[in-house]
Amino acid sequence: MSTKKLLRKEGKILGVCAGLADYLDVDVTIIRIAFVFGVLFAGVGLIPYLILALIMPKG
Repeated sequence: MSTKKLLRKEGKILGVCAGLADYLDVDVTIIRIAFVFGVLFAGVGLIPYLILALIMPKG
């Protein structure tokens, strides 16, 4: 039984989207688009991204 860990990966900016995509087993593009839509249309996304960048260990 393998244990998944939420880690920042090598990515475009801080690796948060790449780490989330790896953890959730989805394409990184989907996560990036979700963050962009969250920032542009819902007014959220940047704060959670920065919080995740601070608390996720680098892997």
